[in-house]
Amino acid sequence: MATYDYDLLIIGGGSGGLACSKEAAALGARVAVCDFVTPTPSGTTWGLGGTCVNVGCIPKKLMHQATLVGEYAEDAKSFGWKFPGEGSKTHDWETMVNHIQDHICSLNFGYRTALREKGVKYLNSLARFVDAHTIELTDKKGEKTTCTADKIIIATGGRPKYLGLPNERECCITSDDLFSMEKAPGKTLVVGASYVALECAGFLTGLGYDATIMMRSIPLRGFDQQCAEHIAKYMETHGTSFIRGVIPSAFEKLPSGKVKVSWKATAGDGGELASDEYDTVLIAIGRYALTDECNAAAAGVEVNASSKKVVGKGTGVGGTEQSSVENIFAIGDVLHGYDELTPVAIRAGILLARRLFGGSKKQMDYVNIPTTVFTPVEYGCVGLAEEDAIAKYGADDIEVYHTAFKPLELTVPQRGDNASYAKVICVISQQQKIVGMHILGWNCGEIIQGFGIGLKMGAKFEDLEDLVGIHPTAAETFCTLKITKRSGGDYMSAGC
Repeated sequence: MATYDYDLLIIGGGSGGLACSKEAAALGARVAVCDFVTPTPSGTTWGLGGTCVNVGCIPKKLMHQATLVGEYAEDAKSFGWKFPGEGSKTHDWETMVNHIQDHICSLNFGYRTALREKGVKYLNSLARFVDAHTIELTDKKGEKTTCTADKIIIATGGRPKYLGLPNERECCITSDDLFSMEKAPGKTLVVGASYVALECAGFLTGLGYDATIMMRSIPLRGFDQQCAEHIAKYMETHGTSFIRGVIPSAFEKLPSGKVKVSWKATAGDGGELASDEYDTVLIAIGRYALTDECNAAAAGVEVNASSKKVVGKGTGVGGTEQSSVENIFAIGDVLHGYDELTPVAIRAGILLARRLFGGSKKQMDYVNIPTTVFTPVEYGCVGLAEEDAIAKYGADDIEVYHTAFKPLELTVPQRGDNASYAKVICVISQQQKIVGMHILGWNCGEIIQGFGIGLKMGAKFEDLEDLVGIHPTAAETFCTLKITKRSGGDYMSAGC
């Protein structure tokens, strides 16, 4: 029987890899985690914890919170608060970034400490497959070593894509750079219509910067398009500019330090349309999987030709996370065809560890996973988008209950008239089983998390009607829906 250095080696120290490693170690396995961040073209790097902690969910939501605090400061005046020396409020980018980075550093330290306490070996090295059981490790000094493992999990996640245009890496940044920028971004062009693009443009506008979104087609592809367009309209009304139906054609670094961006239409002859100058250009067009970087091909791991993500085989102990190689698995964003969400990676990693080392049979359930987009008007959803529900069940078998409303908190400041929106999508032939819930407004993540369990348990619209809401809250809107889209009735709300 072969002897290996580790029972389990995980490539990637993000949320999923860390959760999996600690669970496996608690079950008695000898575990190592390899994590190494290749610097961005701008030289940005970060510590243990992966994208979410360092350059994703955590700093993103904190910067979103910064804009909300600014709004609350204005709202406070309507509630009777007076501030000494009142004038127009200002925001200090450097102070915000320093405090957010201090928090992230504390998380990095906590992760290293947790691995040590759990007995997990932390290898701060770039890991590349030599074969199915052997990994080459390159540390930050360039020194190479090898180690072996019985089982290996690929949890590398991904990095932001570029457009492939000349000079873009010298002229542009990505979300990997934005959250630790020492200088304020100034006038910013955000290229892309992903949730990252809209979230970043949203908080930049809220912090007082001139932000423009350049998008080739639709916002938030893959999400409910009525809700996506509602977000875009709200953002545009509140100061974010949109340039639709175009893509960048050239980037030029000017002597002033600004970037000149030229763009062209995506339709017609695709000729040059216009150009403008920006202090910062943020590329947010999606992410690519890091399977080439870890040399997965050397181990014989099958990846999807388009996404470069690991193809899960759905067999054996690995189940959905099982790669084409018996002892190699994949979790998180690097697994093809599943939601790119931190809690998904964490849960999948924990369950996989229990199957590999604890005798469990429980598989990850990837259906009806709630999520929230932290745009200026937040968007929480679980289940199917309306378009997807119609495609699956047919328009005649779908009933959509909906309403627009104004949260009570915004009545006194007199803003946000019908800026919030809720809809529930049901299948008529299945006793109005709920297959999708969507809400736009504030604190939507807190709202949709609770309702998510209803869809997991097969809730029907009658169950929502029987649920007594908490008054006065935005969440209770789901319990009082009456108007259907089919009826054509007025869904704009009035009163509390």
